[in-house]
Amino acid sequence: MKLRVVFAGTPDFSVPCLEACRASGAEVVAVYTQPDRPAGRGRKLTPSPVKQAAVAAGIPVEQPESLKSAEAQATLAGYKPDLMVVVAYGLILPRKVLAMPRLGCWNVHASLLPRWRGAAPIQRAILAGDAESGVDLMQMEAGLDTGPVLLERRTPISRDDTGGSLHDRLAALGADVLAEGLARVMAGETLASRAQPEEGVTYAHKLDKAEARLDFARPAIELERQVRAFDPWPVAEGEVAGETLRIWAARAIDGQPGAAPGSVLNMARDGIDIACGEGALRVTALQRAGGKRVTAADYLNAMRTRDAS
Repeated sequence: MKLRVVFAGTPDFSVPCLEACRASGAEVVAVYTQPDRPAGRGRKLTPSPVKQAAVAAGIPVEQPESLKSAEAQATLAGYKPDLMVVVAYGLILPRKVLAMPRLGCWNVHASLLPRWRGAAPIQRAILAGDAESGVDLMQMEAGLDTGPVLLERRTPISRDDTGGSLHDRLAALGADVLAEGLARVMAGETLASRAQPEEGVTYAHKLDKAEARLDFARPAIELERQVRAFDPWPVAEGEVAGETLRIWAARAIDGQPGAAPGSVLNMARDGIDIACGEGALRVTALQRAGGKRVTAADYLNAMRTRDAS
């Protein structure tokens, strides 16, 4: 069965799913993505990663500010989609849009629902110390990430995972689960759905740059997760020996009883140890204002050079 698919997505996370749609044999008749936004130091209008991929593939691109207007809905209806696939699109789909395709709308969501519904499930899972994450292929309905789950993929979260590494792994898993769903539907199968349980619902609120500030009065393990979750954005920052630095990599270690939170316990090639409310945080990669990311060893070498001059 040939499918006419409209794909809706915006950031890098969505691109592997767009490629999975194209590789599936479905006909991607249009791509919907957010309007071009200012980016970079020059604040130049920049197309989204999904738009760039769609243009390169010769797929028509639509960029409405909203899907609420009759005009926007008429344009979408004109593509006569059998299915709409939504992956980190960033716009709310009105009920009329959800009901428009013959097979409804699918969403690829980067969590194990109902845990971490909402905007930032990848980072929230790391911050909370979750042992695993995954992606769900979900049949969309009017609520925020409340629809029944069609297919799921799981992956453990390791202590070395960052927001970036988990993002990339889940993006690949999302493409994998979407490819399976499309293949089975095009083979004539009706996918069985599983209603989300009412227990275990949590919300992954959008990241705020203010959350990146490290409070050394908190337990070191929580700060380690904060550093990992906010790599590559917004990047954790904290005061080290009187200087505010961006903290790119750190590990919770045993501390010194009675040490004041925020005090530097040790500076060595393998890291700078900072006392916390519980334990200590060993900072191994950091960045000065206006500088670049360096190892703790390189930072200390530069500091000694500055002090000697």
